[in-house]
Amino acid sequence: MSRMEELINEINHLAHKDKTIGLTPEEVEKRSQLRKEYIELFKEGFKKNYLDNMYIVDEKGNKVKVKKVK
Repeated sequence: MSRMEELINEINHLAHKDKTIGLTPEEVEKRSQLRKEYIELFKEGFKKNYLDNMYIVDEKGNKVKVKKVK
């Protein structure tokens, strides 16, 4: 199981528990940390799989790699 799947399972478990019996302050903090980690992993994967491999075709039909804007 990947780290993303583990995070999703843990987040879903805490969401269900929050809706049924509620969360302790420690569990609320853990859920927040898990969500932050999930978002960071998602961003890294999106960048790696999509943005780093993105090209634009210019007006002459040339394929130009998209450059990172700072």
